[in-house]
Amino acid sequence: MFDTKVSTPLPSPAQLRAARHLLSLAQADVAAATRLSLPTIKRAESDRDVSVSDQAVAAIRSALEAAGVIFVAENGEGPGVRLRKEK
Repeated sequence: MFDTKVSTPLPSPAQLRAARHLLSLAQADVAAATRLSLPTIKRAESDRDVSVSDQAVAAIRSALEAAGVIFVAENGEGPGVRLRKEK
């Protein structure tokens, strides 16, 4: 049996930082929106090799997407982030 579920790659620390900046949010705002600790948000955005659970990164991604960003997967030019078009 094949798994037909396609997993979305988790965003990189740079994508998380860029998304937060595009939305003019502080790390504390993201912590409040996700109910994660501020140190967890800081570790998730860090380029250092630090441990953050996939669940925490997914929660951050979801909160940032709900606030109006789209994470762009690798497309030959590298992964990125942009604001979602207003309807």
